[in-house]
Amino acid sequence: MLNDTIPGTNITYSKDALKKIKEMIDVTGGLSLSQVCTITSLQTSTIQNWVKRGYIPHPENKKYFERHMARILLVASLKDAMNIEDVGELMILINGDVDDTSDDIISEQQLYSYFCDVIHLIDQSSLNDQDIMKTIKKVLSKENDIHKDRLMLALKTMVYGYYSGICMKKANTTLDELRR
Repeated sequence: MLNDTIPGTNITYSKDALKKIKEMIDVTGGLSLSQVCTITSLQTSTIQNWVKRGYIPHPENKKYFERHMARILLVASLKDAMNIEDVGELMILINGDVDDTSDDIISEQQLYSYFCDVIHLIDQSSLNDQDIMKTIKKVLSKENDIHKDRLMLALKTMVYGYYSGICMKKANTTLDELRR
């Protein structure tokens, strides 16, 4: 496995990745910005900027809930390899207006859950279109929605973005070692 953390966080991976975060949200009645930053290793200004730019929903009474966290974790998972504007556009292509759930083709939580499942089921030794699509189809096998093709393309984009980000971090770390 290229990465042993829950995508977008610094939490060690386990099945039902969002379940751990949901438990934290339930216990605290919503996460504060500082708690979100601790989970994601993001700066407060980054998250506030993403809210301002419409990439993640506005917090509710300064609290972040499952829907917020799922979107934050998706954006955080892709930001290292994709231009942030492209990540924002991808999210809009999937679920439209960030603050309007009526135009969503899938809940943010379910999208993030599918993303985590694909990431941790895929054979990283052969990242190719055929294997990625096979894994995505397996994860979405129970999904009977008219938007399934769109969802498959979005997940494929996210998988490539996620693994590209991991590879970029490894390349930069290796370059830093070489500089020493």
